[in-house]
Amino acid sequence: MTINPFDETTSKPSFWAVICSILAALFGVQSERNRQRDFKHGSPAVFITVGAIFIVLFVLTLILIVNWVLPSS
Repeated sequence: MTINPFDETTSKPSFWAVICSILAALFGVQSERNRQRDFKHGSPAVFITVGAIFIVLFVLTLILIVNWVLPSS
């Protein structure tokens, strides 16, 4: 038996469902069904924490890419 991370019958979203929801929301493609699931069953603290971590990682990645592409003077 496999566990579906997007199963709406569970009491709270799985780790992968939270990750997918955060990524979809950051790119602006979150579906209404998933948004409703997240607000109905998810904890705001989990989504805020994971979202903040992804934003920090994104900014650090951009900084690293810019420093790698532009030669230092």
